[in-house]
Amino acid sequence: MSPLKITAEDGATGPVLRIAGDLDHDTAPELRGLLPTIVLRPGQSLVLDLAAMPFCDSSGVSALIAAHNHALAAGAGIALVAVPANTLRILRIVGLDQVFAIHPDLATATRAG
Repeated sequence: MSPLKITAEDGATGPVLRIAGDLDHDTAPELRGLLPTIVLRPGQSLVLDLAAMPFCDSSGVSALIAAHNHALAAGAGIALVAVPANTLRILRIVGLDQVFAIHPDLATATRAG
């Protein structure tokens, strides 16, 4: 098990959360708890950089959906970046690849305009 570390920074299009470590039953509450502290304005985009996230279970997927709902409630968008192949497969199976904008890298996701 890889401990979870979430770092927040400002991106060109809004907040960027870098998620490193396993997003699972034990750690998903950390992401859920952080979401209310992330300020989003209408038209911005919340970007979740998953490049350093080796594992995501159903609790992790639920936390990603909570992030989506947080962005939606603020009138903002959401994008996932560098989604690991195993997580991307899960998202495709359950149809969430149609809900999240998915980008190969942070530069693509935060390109303004």
